[in-house]
Amino acid sequence: MRGEVRHLRAAEAAPQVWEDGLIMPLSEAERRLLLQIARESIAAGLEKRALQLPQSLPPALREPRGVFVTLHRQGRLRGCIGYLEAVKPLAQAVAEMAQAAAFQDPRFPPLAAAELPEVELEISVLTPMRRIEDPREIEVGRHGLYIERGLCRGLLLPQVATEYRWNRTTFLEQTCCKAGLPPSAWKDPETRIYVFEAEIFSEGSPVGAAKESHQP
Repeated sequence: MRGEVRHLRAAEAAPQVWEDGLIMPLSEAERRLLLQIARESIAAGLEKRALQLPQSLPPALREPRGVFVTLHRQGRLRGCIGYLEAVKPLAQAVAEMAQAAAFQDPRFPPLAAAELPEVELEISVLTPMRRIEDPREIEVGRHGLYIERGLCRGLLLPQVATEYRWNRTTFLEQTCCKAGLPPSAWKDPETRIYVFEAEIFSEGSPVGAAKESHQP
């Protein structure tokens, strides 16, 4: 399952928002550019060279955002790592997490050059997390989950529950398992539950359009 997470101190800058407080969605061109950056970053890693980001980036790609990069090969997960918090400019975070997913996900061997043409990239740009007290607030297909208790932490992206057709309870149980906790740990008052949303798009989507998720 997806969701190796890297934790760094959150940056002070905040993404652009609409007047109602919602984060502005990326344009089609911005999504295309991020996917291009992710693929070029992996190629640079394979060739042992530094990646040079475009000198002129749209403002949205210069703002700090949390982001995960997921690799699929032949329909199967091949790596997934990300920043949960907005610690780096989005374009830089995508470049770094693309290489991390390709070469540093401990669940898989480093990606080989021969595999790259078969890899499909998916990017999940995250909203800030918020803690919830009532699990009934969780909307499967809309929310991702982050659960922590003590030193145990686990995250699953919104699309995971949809792909596996989980209900809310199963989603909570699986996130607990990802954290190394018993499945029922989400019921423990000492367990903290957070939700977040994600703008999800991939090379397999039409013209890189964002995927839509719905509760099963």
